[in-house]
Amino acid sequence: MPTKQELLQQPVQHIDIKQHNVVALVDAMSQMAFSSRDLARAATIYDMMLRDTECGVILCLAGSLISAGLKNVIVDLIRNNMVDAIVSTGANIVDQDFFEALGFKHYIAGEDYKYGAGDAELRELMIDRIYDTFINEEELRICDETTEKICNSLTPRPYSSREFIREMGAYLEREGRTPKNGNADSIVFAAYEKDVPIFCPAFSDCSAGFGFVAHQHARQGKPMVSIDSAKDFYELTQIKIQNPTTGLLMIGGGVPKNFAQDIVVAADILGVDASMHKYAIQITVADARDGALSGSTLKEASSWGKVDLTWEQMVYSEATIAFPLIAAYAYHKQAAAARTGKHFAQMLEPVTA
Repeated sequence: MPTKQELLQQPVQHIDIKQHNVVALVDAMSQMAFSSRDLARAATIYDMMLRDTECGVILCLAGSLISAGLKNVIVDLIRNNMVDAIVSTGANIVDQDFFEALGFKHYIAGEDYKYGAGDAELRELMIDRIYDTFINEEELRICDETTEKICNSLTPRPYSSREFIREMGAYLEREGRTPKNGNADSIVFAAYEKDVPIFCPAFSDCSAGFGFVAHQHARQGKPMVSIDSAKDFYELTQIKIQNPTTGLLMIGGGVPKNFAQDIVVAADILGVDASMHKYAIQITVADARDGALSGSTLKEASSWGKVDLTWEQMVYSEATIAFPLIAAYAYHKQAAAARTGKHFAQMLEPVTA
C-alpha cells in the first residue's frame, strides 16, 4: 500500500480563465446543436446579465467545485464585479475554499482510486476522497478547529451565515493569509474585501458545523454562538427588495438554488411586489424526472413565480466543463466593464445591527 506522502503528491491546479480567451469557440458552439448551443446561449445570457448594470448577480454553488479546480474562476468573478452575492453549500466555502486559504491543498487521486478501490486503506491513512480528489483529514481537522476558534472569539448571539463568513474573512486578514502576503487568493477573502455577501443556508452541514458543535458543547449552560438560517433568508430577501432586477448563475442545484429562487416569494410575503429573477442560468447533470429540485427546470420555477421565461437557460453539463467556458466568455468580452461593486454586504449591516 502506498504511504500517505506518496498519495498526496499532485495538487489540483485551479483553472485561470484570464489565460483562456474562449469567445470564438463559444460563439462557434452557438451554431452547433444539443448542449453546445445551450451553453453558448447561457454564455450570452450571462454577458447580458452583466451589461445590465442594474442587475444584482447572484451566484449559486452546489457540488464539490473548489476541490475540483474552480476556485480561481469564482475569485476572478468577485474581483471583477461579475457577481454581487453568493449562495453556496457550506462545503465549498469552508471545507474547500477556507481550507485552502489556511494553506492546505486538494490532491489528484490516481485512476485506481476514483472507483472505490482502496477506500478502506485511505481511511486508515486519514485521507478523504471526493471521486478523483484527495483531502488530508488531519488538515481538515485543523479547519474544524479554526472555525471553533472563530466561534469562541465572537460575542455569543445568533449570526447569519453571511455574518460568520465575513468573520472568517477578517480572520484571514488578521492572520496574514492574504495575497498581499504571498498567499493564494480565496473566495472568502475576496468576498470580504469586495463586500460580496456569502450565504450558506445549511451552514452546519460542513466543516464549520464541527466547529459549532465543539463550541456549543464547551459552553453548555452559557451564552453561545449559533447560526440563524431565518436571518440568512431575511438578509438575502432584502437584497431582492433593495435591488429589484436580479439574475441567477447557478452551478448545480440543491439548497442554494431553492434559497436564491425563493427570495422573490419571500419579498411578496413581506408585501413587496418584487419582479421575478430577470435572468437565470443553471448548469446541472440532474434529471428532472424524479421531481427533485436540483433537476427541476427553470421553466418549472416560473410556475412558482420565481424566474422570468425570457432569458433563462438550462445547461446539462458537468460544471468543471461548462462553468469556465461561460465565465471566460463574459470575462474576455469585458461584459462587466461598466459595472461597479454593489457592496451588498455593507447594505446588510444595518439589518443585523
